[in-house]
Parts: sequence; structure tokens; C-alpha cells
Amino acid sequence: MKNILYGTAYYYEYLPTDRLDKDIEMMLEANINVVRIGESTWGTYEKQDGVFDFSPLDKVLDAMHAVGIKVIVGTPTYAIPTWLAKKYPEVMVQVNGQRRPYGARQIFDISNPTFLYYAERIIRKMIAHVASHPAVIGFQVDNETKHYGTSSDNVQKGFVQYVKREFDNDLERFNDEFGLNYWSNRINTWEDFPSMDGTINGSLKAEFDKYRQKLVTDYLQWQVNLVKEYRQPEQFITHNFDFEWRGYSYGVQPDVNHFDAAEALDYAGGDIYHPSRKYLTGTEVSFAGDELRTLKHDNYLVMETQAQAFKWQVPYPGQLRQLAYSHLASGANMVEYWHWHSIHNSAETYWKGILSHDFQPNPVYHEVRQTGAELKKLSPHLVNFKIKSEVAFLVSNQSFTALNTFPFSDKNTYNDLFRSLYDQFYRLNIRTDITDEHHIQLDDYKLIVVPALYSISDEFLQALNDYVKRGGHVIYTFKSGFTDEHVKVRTDRQPGIISAASGVHYEMFVDPEGTKLVGQTASLREIQDNSLQDWMELLIPDTAEVLAKYDDPNWADYAAITKNQFGKGSVIYIGCYPSTEVIADLVRAYAKEINLSTFAENFPVIVKQGQNDLGKTLTYYFNYSETVQTVQRPANGKDLIQDQEVNDSLELEPWGVAIIEGD
Repeated sequence: MKNILYGTAYYYEYLPTDRLDKDIEMMLEANINVVRIGESTWGTYEKQDGVFDFSPLDKVLDAMHAVGIKVIVGTPTYAIPTWLAKKYPEVMVQVNGQRRPYGARQIFDISNPTFLYYAERIIRKMIAHVASHPAVIGFQVDNETKHYGTSSDNVQKGFVQYVKREFDNDLERFNDEFGLNYWSNRINTWEDFPSMDGTINGSLKAEFDKYRQKLVTDYLQWQVNLVKEYRQPEQFITHNFDFEWRGYSYGVQPDVNHFDAAEALDYAGGDIYHPSRKYLTGTEVSFAGDELRTLKHDNYLVMETQAQAFKWQVPYPGQLRQLAYSHLASGANMVEYWHWHSIHNSAETYWKGILSHDFQPNPVYHEVRQTGAELKKLSPHLVNFKIKSEVAFLVSNQSFTALNTFPFSDKNTYNDLFRSLYDQFYRLNIRTDITDEHHIQLDDYKLIVVPALYSISDEFLQALNDYVKRGGHVIYTFKSGFTDEHVKVRTDRQPGIISAASGVHYEMFVDPEGTKLVGQTASLREIQDNSLQDWMELLIPDTAEVLAKYDDPNWADYAAITKNQFGKGSVIYIGCYPSTEVIADLVRAYAKEINLSTFAENFPVIVKQGQNDLGKTLTYYFNYSETVQTVQRPANGKDLIQDQEVNDSLELEPWGVAIIEGD
């Protein structure tokens, strides 16, 4: 891209009055240069079966083009029209034998042939209509797509065909691999294959979820292929992936394999939402950005992020501006707010946009205007910012799914463990990529961080051992290497294949029940919070050094955390779920030992560094706090925002940002 795109989703169809010209006037004043339209209003463009009206699209496209605002058009398939649900009720998603009633969005079966027929028709009609319009720079296929828990008859039948292909029609091998002799679950003919709604077999559950994730991948690829038939050579195709939702973006999306689904796209795009005010840390912007950037190993697009959103998410003054730069510092080339104007009725009435319900300028609008002016000026220095990470987080959809069936806790999930690790790397200013076992290039990294790699093939575990032997480094947590790719527990002593590199094994695991950690290194002995939660593996060192033990006299002979040299590399194995303080100490010490690139600053000062399009080193400094922070000996160069050379220290205002460009 040649410039930073700064914009908003815009829904002309939702406006209570026609104020398109006034909205554009306000957008221009705020230096907004891109809008996303069209993805939510199938029922407006096709009010009845086969009756199309794209005049609202035309009106917005023409008006935007007249003033130079670029447009991304979304295929409108994530919210189906009433007539489609009424005429063909079978398109509605069926979950555990029950069809969902019409009303909400994303309640259809993405694999239903009737739905796909009508979806293809609206996509072809709409994209053919707008593709040649000079305002259109790209397309978004669907919206936040997931499998929606679908388990309808066509999905069940498709799963059987999938299993047949995976096992070369060998039913005996399938029964053996999935342990189906248990409780007479054995399938003796393919015709007897039962519905997955009732299965109690964890291996089958995980495989069914993998198949449903594949439905999403195939569905997005199908839409991409349709759009490609019409798009112009310079127009891109993207999608807005979302993450696990806990009122904001929290962790890996359990219902989509982002790593597979992104392969079809030109740009990865995503929705990144986060806590605000005193809870704002920037962590969600960073982890989501790290994943989106790694999906294509390139810059990405923020398709949605909040302006005001709900009442508890309205930002403090300065935070909206800081967050825009935070996205760019993780590798974004576009920041779009959801959305321009607040909606006056229906489900999202109080998820507020840049403008409130009165459409008047407000503090959020004024901050967007300030940010837009700065980005317009600084865009040549900020666009196409490239980050080189020495650390990769290896996350696994398969392990996530399997651990839903066999949880290690009734309080914490896979994503909680992932964030326990990720957040400490972020706070220590160690840059990371996020990828999975099918896409990682191991030798690109000094360190691989592996949260609970519970379900994984022998071949990949051996590849990790070989990576360590060549000089790489790995941090494993508990529950790693336990089962194969079909969630079948290995018969070796745990952690199985990776015992060779970790230099440790165990035979039992227990609940902590108040057990505390006993540090064996100088720094771990000083830890204040030595509590444990959820899980303890009773580790027996073979060649590993013991970093921590347990204080319970019954388990005092066992290790809790170990470190082992293996070949030219090393492994830390965390056999328990320790406190944040313990994880931070381990990461800090290990980063120093293996010579990771770090900065002197720690949270609330966050530092991100990379190369810009001009061949210069760009260093972002953020203050995620409401008190002034001083950075001693910052990077050499010019502060782009202040337009002046940097001295021996840098003062960051509350929720402030500085961008230093150096040679």
C-alpha cells in the first residue's frame, strides 16, 4: 500500500435521515480516507427473491469517489434476508438437533446447498455491479465467519465422507485409531455412522470440530474464488477474522482455523476490540496484530475496532489516538472504526460509533480528526512497517478443541494459559509472531513458546526435538505432547517424544490443592506470589536442571519447572500453572540467557521497533498509564510527531505515544 488507510464502517441503509453529504463533509474534516460498506444488508439489496436493487450502494460509491474516499465492499452473506429463511427453513443452522429461529445474524448453515445457491447469486450480482467502480479498492468476503455450531444432516453426511477420505475407506483402522470399541461405540458399517451430536468420544469430537473449521476455510475460499472472477487487478480481497470474545478480543478463535482460512486472502484482516480507560494495556491490540501479521507474514488490515462502543468502553482522552498508532506499530496498514454513526434502533443501538445518536461532533470525533491529520502527514513514514520477531507462539486449534473435552481446569481454558504466557512477553517488550504447527518455519525463530500442545503428531514433536538439537529453544507448558493428532494418549512415559529434548518425564499429575512453588534459582526464591492453580505434573528429571519444586512434603521429591540443554539448544518445561510473577521471571531470565533482543523498558512503557518503507528504523514508544513516564536513552533519531530530534530522555504523557525514525 502507498498510504495508511484510516476510516470507518458506514451504513447508509441504517440512517434515519439521508445525511450522506453531511457525513462525507465530516469525514473529510477528520481526514478519513476509506469506508467499508455493504456487508450487512442483503435484505436491502434483494428485498424479494431475485429482485435486486443496488441503488444505495451506487449512491454511496459515487459520493465517496467524488471526494476521493476509497471504499471496501463486503459480500452481504453473514445476515440473510427474511424471505430466504421463510421460503427455505432448512438454511437455518441446526445445533444439537434444533434449528435456530430467524432473527439474529450468523444463524444459517454455511454448507447448506440452498443457502450456497442464493449466496452465490447475490455475490455475483453485487460484485459484478460494483467491481468496475473507481472508488472500490477491495472486497471483504463475508463477516466474522464461523461454523456457528452447525450439525445438520448435510454436515453429518459431509463428515462421514471426510472420514472416509482421511482413512482411505478403512473402517477397521478408523475404529482402532479413535478407540470406538469403548462402550460399544464401534462403527461396523459406514451406514451406521451416528450423529456427532451425542458422541462422548473426545477424539471424534475434536475431529468433528476440525471438519467444521474446514467448512469455514472452504466457504471463505469459495467466496474468494467468486469475487476473483469480477475484481479488477488492483483490487484486494480480505476477511475480518474475529477472536474469542469475552466482551473484547481475548484469544485464539475456537471455531475457525485462521491459519488455514487466511491462505485464500490477499490481506489478513481482523476485528480487534479491547478494554478501555484504566483497563487499557494494549495487549489485545498486540496479540491480535501479531497473529494477523503472521498469517500472511505481511501487513494486515484492522477491519473493525471500537470508537465509543458500549458505555464501559468509551476511551479516556488520548486513548483513541494512542490505539490507532498501536495498531500501526504491530504492522497494520489500515485502521477502521466500527462504526461511523450510532444506530437508532435494533440490536446494536448502544454499541456507539464515532458519532453519537445526535450526529454532532463530540470528543471522540475530535480525537479521530486529530489522529487523521497526523496520519495524513506521517503516512509515508508509517505505511508498510515491517517487524522481525525472534520468538513465535505456537498455538494449536486441535489442542484447543481437544482440551475443551478434556479440560485441565474448571476455571481456566487454553486461551487463559496462552494469555498467561503472551502477556508477559508483551509487558517485557519482546516481540512475537503467532502461528500454528502447520505453518511455522521453526528455524526462523530463536525461541518457540508452546502452550499446552496436547494433540499433535509424532512427526511434529520430532521436528521440535530436532529444532532444539540444532540450537533452537522451546518453552513447553504442561499437557504438551500427551496425545497424538487424533487425541489418542501415547503409551510412552509422558511427555513422550519431547522427553528427549526436555530431559524430564512424569507418571502422575495432581490437583495443587494449595501447594506452592519453591524456587531453586536466586530470582525464583524472591518471588512473592508462589501460588499454583489447576494442574501439577510430578516431574522426574532425567538430565534436566530443576528450576522449581513443590512445597507439599508428599510431592517434595518432584520437580515443577525444569530446564534442559539438548544438543545446541535448550528447553524449559513448565509442569504446573504458576503465577504471573513466576512466568515473568522465567521469561526475563531466559530471554537474557539466549540473547533475545529486548528493551530496557517494561510495562507500562511498550516499545515496538521495525523498518519502514523508507529503509529507516522506526521505534514506537507507548505509555499505557495515566501518569507521565520517562524513557532514558531512547532510540536515536527524530520524533516524527513532535518533528524534532530526540534528546537523552523522552517524556511520554499519559496515554502518550512517540515515534522515532532513525538510520
